[in-house]
Amino acid sequence: MSTITYLRQTEIFFDLTASQLELIATICTERTFAIGETVFEENTTGDELYIITNGEIEIVVTPAVIGKESAEEPRVLARLRRGQSFGEVALVDEGVRSAGARAAEKGTTLIIIPRDKIMMLCETYPQLGYKLMRNLAADLAMKIRNTDLQIRDFMAQKR
Repeated sequence: MSTITYLRQTEIFFDLTASQLELIATICTERTFAIGETVFEENTTGDELYIITNGEIEIVVTPAVIGKESAEEPRVLARLRRGQSFGEVALVDEGVRSAGARAAEKGTTLIIIPRDKIMMLCETYPQLGYKLMRNLAADLAMKIRNTDLQIRDFMAQKR
């Protein structure tokens, strides 16, 4: 499948026109990861958005990063599949990543979209920017709600 086909199937690119998707496709690169290979680490700066075209990604946190003196392995918070995106917060700010990401299957392939290039497109084409930021806000809101539910479940188990 083409990059445009994958973009069209990703929620943050919902309602973009064919020409808008073509513009975004011109700034994309693709990379394949081996099983267990790190895409990015927790507490590193982020400047890219990722879309899974093949395989799976694990979103992980390391207990030692949050101050626990521990030799524990990273904990898997989520497992993402084809068509899903991650790293979106890097489009909103240039802060550090709150979790890491690693390939969970052999041959996991990602479309990579650099923040500086997508921001340039958003500034040059305001309609594209508006739609993308609206979709991004909806995607992040859904992820925040899911995280909230996980925290509530965790807290209920502690009682």
